[in-house]
Order: sequence, then structure tokens, then C-alpha cells
Amino acid sequence: MNAFVLGVVSSLLATALTVAGGWAFSLRSGQWPVVLLSRLTGLGVRRVLTRQQSASRELADELARARWVRVLTGRGNELTRDGFTPVWEAAGRRLESVQVLLPDADLGPNSWLSRREEEMRRVDLGFSSGLLAEQVRVNAAYVNEVARHREHVSLRFYDLPNIHRVVITDSVAYLTLYRQTEHGRNSPCIVARRPGLMYDYALLLFDTAWNHSRPAE
Repeated sequence: MNAFVLGVVSSLLATALTVAGGWAFSLRSGQWPVVLLSRLTGLGVRRVLTRQQSASRELADELARARWVRVLTGRGNELTRDGFTPVWEAAGRRLESVQVLLPDADLGPNSWLSRREEEMRRVDLGFSSGLLAEQVRVNAAYVNEVARHREHVSLRFYDLPNIHRVVITDSVAYLTLYRQTEHGRNSPCIVARRPGLMYDYALLLFDTAWNHSRPAE
């Protein structure tokens, strides 16, 4: 597990350094530097959004035509919103599978989720102790209820660094890099297409976390 954590951190640092130059230029010149850099390196990055929430509508369109969906998230609020409704309705029909990873909210003060909550309490006065864990439980209950009616929906819990959100379909990956002083929705989001190194990296992140998670009861 320690090796996995170190690998995640080092890979994220490398990713940030790789896209930083193109991102800086993109503020003035659009996204062409990012695309050019991506093509030269084989990263497969199509664009870098300054805020995750800017990708919401585009993500909903991608989910509507996906064959399968995998989600690793730090809280899961978006799972209960309109953008994911087509996912739950299509699971087992158009969608072959939906796999969801949420933080384990039952591990107490020494968990990675609690560490993330401490970070957020420094910048958001509304974050009382235990609030983040409670929000995760509510979202987990929602997904678990869907899973009772859709056998192709699976929910598991992880205890790993709460530093990114990954949403992957069979053709695109959305990788959000959480900032310590920002909500996830305000953190930068990398959009990567398949085939590409960044898409493969996002898939590796998810698969490794899935293999080290526990199933929902």
C-alpha cells in the first residue's frame, strides 16, 4: 500500500509538471499548447480545465454514450445529481457496468478522509467535524440503493489519499487534482482521451484502488 501511495504522489507531480507549461499558455492562447504537448509526448490530454465543475455538462454527454463507467471520488455529491441519472437508468441495459469507489467513512480520525476534512475545515467554516464523512455516507446509501435494483452497479470503499477524482468511460477520462485549499469542484481537471498515457494512468489509478478496497455491505 505504501508503494502505491508513493506511486500516486510521484505520478501526480509528474503530471502537474508536464501540463503546467501548456496550461499557463492556455490562459491566453486557448488549449492548443496543451494539445500540442500531449501529441508530442503521447499523453492523450485534450485540455486542462481550471475548475472541475466546468466539465459537468461535457461529462454528462460522455456518460450518456458510454459503454461502461468507473468513478473514484472524494465525496460523491455529483453521483446523486441529474448528470448521473442516465447512468443509473442505463446500467445493465446500454451500460455494461458501473463501478463506484467512495472513501471509507467508518475508519475514524486516523483515516485519509479525516485528513481531507481537516484540510477543508481550514478554508470552509461550514465544515463541522464529521460533516464530510456524513456526506459520504449519504451518497454511499444512494448508490447502494441503486445497486439493489441494478446488478451491474458495484460500490466499494477505499482508504487512500483523498487527492483526486477520477471519472472514466470506455473513451475518455476526467482526472481532477484536488488542491489542499479548494473544494474539488474548484480544482483543475485534466480531460484525456483513449488511447493515451494519461487515460491509461487514470485507469491504473482506479483499478489499483479498486483492488485495495472493501465491498459495501
